[in-house]
Formats: sequence, C-alpha cells, structure tokens
Amino acid sequence: MASTIKGQYGPLVGAIDEGTSSCRFIVFSASTGKLVAKHQISLGQTFPTEGWVEQDPMEILSVVNGTMEACVEKLKDQGIEPSDIVAVGVTNQRESTIVWDKITGEPLYNSIVWSDARTTVTLEKILEVVPNKNKNYLAPLCGLPLSPYFSALKINWLMNNVPKVKQAIEEERCCLGTVDTWILWNLTGGKNGGKYVTDVSNASRTMLMNIETLQWDPMLCGFFTIPIDILPTICSSSEIYGYFAAGSLKGIPISGCLGDQHAALLGQNCLQPGLAKSTYGTGCFLLYNTGTHKVDSRQGLLTTVAYKLGDEAAVYALEGSVAVAGAAMNWLRDNVGMVSGVDEVESLADSHRSTADVYFVPAFSGLYAPYWQPDARGIICGITEDTTRGHIVRAALEAICFQTRDILEAMRKDCGISLIKLQVDGGMTANQHLMQIQADLCGIPVARPQMVETTALGAAMAAGYAEGVKVWDLEISHSQFDTFTPKITDAERDYRYTRWKMAIQRSLGWDISNAGSSSGGKT
Repeated sequence: MASTIKGQYGPLVGAIDEGTSSCRFIVFSASTGKLVAKHQISLGQTFPTEGWVEQDPMEILSVVNGTMEACVEKLKDQGIEPSDIVAVGVTNQRESTIVWDKITGEPLYNSIVWSDARTTVTLEKILEVVPNKNKNYLAPLCGLPLSPYFSALKINWLMNNVPKVKQAIEEERCCLGTVDTWILWNLTGGKNGGKYVTDVSNASRTMLMNIETLQWDPMLCGFFTIPIDILPTICSSSEIYGYFAAGSLKGIPISGCLGDQHAALLGQNCLQPGLAKSTYGTGCFLLYNTGTHKVDSRQGLLTTVAYKLGDEAAVYALEGSVAVAGAAMNWLRDNVGMVSGVDEVESLADSHRSTADVYFVPAFSGLYAPYWQPDARGIICGITEDTTRGHIVRAALEAICFQTRDILEAMRKDCGISLIKLQVDGGMTANQHLMQIQADLCGIPVARPQMVETTALGAAMAAGYAEGVKVWDLEISHSQFDTFTPKITDAERDYRYTRWKMAIQRSLGWDISNAGSSSGGKT
C-alpha cells in the first residue's frame, strides 16, 4: 500500500453514508480502521398519498454538505488537518430515484424513495403482457423480479407522469439516477462539469443493467421505454470518479461508491464466498457473498452485484430484503403512540420475556423477499384480553427476526449450505434484546461488531483501496465482535416459526387492488 505520511492517525479516509432517515459523514484511519470523527443530520420524508414516499433532493444535498463541513470542524477541534483526508467514499440508500436538469442543476421532481409503492398499478399492466404473468421474466438478464421496489418502474412513472421530465428528455437536458449519481454529480461540479456516473452495485438495483456484462442493457431499457443514452456511465465500486469541486474538501478525490447494503458487506469483511451479513435499519437487508459466481435464486431472492473493486472481477451476492424493520418501531411510536422511543422499546422487551403467542406481520406496503407479495398488509394475530402493549412491541421485534430467518432459509435452499454465523450491523443492532431474539429464532450465533458503522466503513475501504489512492489494506481486518448465542430449544424455535408462517398466510390478499398479482408466495 502507499506509504503516505500524515498526522497522528496516518492517512484518513472519509465516507458519506446517505441513508433514508439521515446522513452521516465519518472519517476513519486507513491504517487502523479506527473511527476518528463523525457527524450526523436527520433527513425528512413526505407521504403525498397512501403508498407514496418522497424526499427533497436539495435537502439531501444540503445535509450531505452539512455533515461533511461539521465533521471537518470536529477534526480541527482534535488538532487534525482536513488535508489528512486522502479520499472519500459514498454509500447510499438504493433504488431511490432522482431526475434533474443538467443545465440548471435543479431537480425535476422529488426523489421517489425505494419503499414507494406508486408503481404497483404500472407493474400490473406490465404483467398483463408478460408470458404467464411471470415476475421473473427479466431475472435472467438483470437478476431481479419485476417489482415496484426497483428504479426502472420509478423512472418509467416519472417519464409518463411528470411533464417537465418528458420535456427535459426531449430537449436532451435530463439527468437521472439513484442517489449516488445525484451526490457524485453535484460534489464534482454539478452543472459545471460534474461527473455523471454510478457504480455497478447501484446500477444492479435498477432492472436496467445486464447482470453479466455490467452495462446498461438495450433490451431492458427498451422493455421499460427508457432511452439508454440518458443513463449515467457505470463504473466500478473503487476508482477515482472525480474530485470535490468546492468546500473544505476541495481537490480531494471521491474514489469509492457502493449501495449501502453492499458497503456493509465490504465493511463486515465478508470478502469470501459463503459469508453473509444482515443490516438492520429502516428496512432489513441480508447479503450472502457467492463470489465471482452468479447464483440464480429459485426461492424468491435477488441476484445482485456485491461490488467490483477497480479492474478486479465483479463479486456477486444473493440478497433478501425486508421492507419493515426499524420502520415498525417508528410506526409503534409515531402512528399509534405505543412507545415513546428506543429506550422504552428496550424496557418493554426486558419486562416481557415472550409475546404471549402474539405475532405481528408489519407488511405495511406488501411483503418483500422471499414472498414478493404486494397484496399483503400488516396484521397482528393472537390478541387476547391479556395482551399488553409490551407483548405487541416484543412481537414487532420478533417480526424483524422471523423475516431474517425467512431469508436465511431461502438462501440455504438456493446454495445448499447453512450459515454457521450471522454478522449484523445497523442502528437497530444496539438493541440487546433484538440480537438475542435473532440468535434464538435462527439457531445460530449472531456477531455484532463493536464498531457499528460498518456501512460507512465499507465505503471508506473501497475509496482507500482505489488505484491512485491505495492506503487501505483489505486483507487486514480490525473488527472486534460481541457474539449472541441461541438460548432456546429447537422445539420452541420451530413452534414459533410455524406460528409465524401462519400469521404470514393471514396477511395475504388484504389489498384488493393488488390481490390479482399474487403468485402463490414465490416469484
């Protein structure tokens, strides 16, 4: 690795971690992996109508810049020069889609967030002309089922429903992409020469990239009637894309880019086939490294590009996505006033050692992997006159863990190998009870890194590893873990999982407008 002599921590690498509910800027030491400084700012969301979720692209950009400048000040307070930062990586919420005018730099519409379900009707129309209404019709090309979740349908909706977008495309001044593209374009100059790029991990979530060639696919773009020439250039996850055009980091290279779940896989050092991690945030996402071999799932999982480091071969993964994890806790707090915050969730879980046979399926906007059922809706089963809010809160925690087990079971069937350990990260892993419940319900140890910012760490690793930077040695792991081991019997575990499956069945078919799209539970 390059021997760049810097200050007390050696060369530093920054990471922009732009999530759904907040943005962080975190600075790490490249030589030790130590977190040196960080700053976080919350992000708002709007819900214009049922099933719609949007964010303001300008707020996203403002928050990104705000976190970086505040973190630089924290470095200065420690006597650290910002010039010690030799590179910055970007990791971002995936699938969320932004369109903007490349002449003015102004957004043409709000960001349509990944969990937005407005394109469900569009999907139904598409399935009518697909042979056997097969949701996996395009999977051989892109690795993904037809779903409102991914970017292509969001782009299609914007083109057909926002006149300014259609006009900008006709006048050849439309830029569009996932959140990484919006951030990279703006930070490297925006309308004054900003780099219009994305990386393979983000591109693999659009339904427009060929999963083998790693390029935009003419057939896929044609299927969704999206002009291929308006899409950004696809790059690797670790290379110099450009340089900061302004601010305290002006002139520093941006050299890492990954979707948040892919960055977490890298940050957890799941660099070998057979290793897996689960990230608990607004949603819950489990990635299983399959190496340079692409595995086509038969169990409703997604085939995705995990990462591509410079000129090295692309690494693939199987992924299972849970729409509602931390969002269930927010619902209990904000919508029904059942808890006041994180501390009360912990205390209620501590005082209620079981759910008293209550099961909560938080299918607020349908079920994701491995079911892919947009007609499902949230349901609470098993309520009696003795049920308390503590039972329901604990059932919400268990729901997150049951959904993770659903995905692990599907991965075992696809790959023929059972995991012997699950590595975890994300904000919710601070909940001790959640981690113990996860170990109990899956029957395997759960390993939580003591430094929990693994998503940002993965982006920093990719940035520091890039050609032209080379300050990060990926062969050295500095992680230390807290491990939770199962404490219940196989019989109890299997009984509770069977009851969970019963609750899943009861959640299906509630949204009558989507009931016709069900396909027996698998794609």
